[in-house]
Amino acid sequence: PRSILQWNVGSHRDISHESLSLFRLLEPKIEILVLGTGDRVERLHPATLKQMRECGIAVEVQDTANACATFNFLMNERRMVAAGLIPP
Repeated sequence: PRSILQWNVGSHRDISHESLSLFRLLEPKIEILVLGTGDRVERLHPATLKQMRECGIAVEVQDTANACATFNFLMNERRMVAAGLIPP
């Protein structure tokens, strides 16, 4: 079901395996996580991305404006998607 949850992340530096656990617990299970990292695309630690892939969740990292557009597009396609957005 559609939900809005507070994600306790202030910047891309706070994104970790632990902070992403919220998305691994969602039911029904998501297939894609779109992360918006603020005004620009920020690199995340490769191990963090790998751990999400191992859980069956693809991660797309973009600036927040593009992440919102990507999320809306995927929702329109009825994909199982979630977004973690850091305000610009």
